[in-house]
Formats: sequence, C-alpha cells, structure tokens
Amino acid sequence: MVQAYILIQTEVGKASTVAEFIAKIPGVIQAEDVTGPYDVIVRAQADTVDELGRMVVAKVQQVDGITRTLTCPVVHL
Repeated sequence: MVQAYILIQTEVGKASTVAEFIAKIPGVIQAEDVTGPYDVIVRAQADTVDELGRMVVAKVQQVDGITRTLTCPVVHL
C-alpha cells in the first residue's frame, strides 16, 4: 500500500467545495481545507505508485477549481 499527501492550490473561494468533492474519490482517506500556501490537503492511498499517480492525474486534478497540485509520497525510514 502506498500513501501520499496531495497539497492543492485552488481558485479563490473554491477550497471547501474542492475538499468536499475530493473526499468522495475512492482511495482518498481524508481531505481538509486549510490556510497557508495550500488550500486543501488530501491523504490518499493506492496499491501501487502507478495507481496513485493515475488517481491524482485522472481524478484529483480534474476537479473544477484546482489550479495546482503537489504529491508527496509517504516514506518509512
């Protein structure tokens, strides 16, 4: 199982709507709207890195109102 945090910037006033919509995507563990340089932080999981990448590109990045994403895979050192 691969997990990652996805940091999302949105259009002004869209953070809450984006977080609500993303929370319903299969594989998303949690989606929260936050303050700071990013507007939404998502924790997601998938069976492989490739599946995680497909989820980000095909599902998360297609949500209306998103301007930029940064995916940070979780590592266990």
